Amino acid sequence: MAADSIYRITEIVGTSKTSWEDAAKNAVKTAAKTLRDLRIAEIVKLDVVIENGKVTAYRARMSLSFKYETKEK
Repeated sequence: MAADSIYRITEIVGTSKTSWEDAAKNAVKTAAKTLRDLRIAEIVKLDVVIENGKVTAYRARMSLSFKYETKEK
C-alpha cells in the first residue's frame, strides 16, 4: 500500500533582464538543481527593478512545492 504524500512549500524569487516568464523559468531551473520532485509553482507577485527611469530586471516571486521522499516500511 502506498503511503500518503507530504509536500513542502517554499518561496523563491527568479530574475531576468528580459521577461517575467524567463524570471519564473530561471527560478525553477535553479531550484531543480537541489530539490527533487518539484510539483507546482504559483506566481505570488511580479515586480520590476527600475534604474534611471528604465526597467532593468523582471522578478517573479513564487511559492514552489516539492514532494518529501518517503521510504516504505
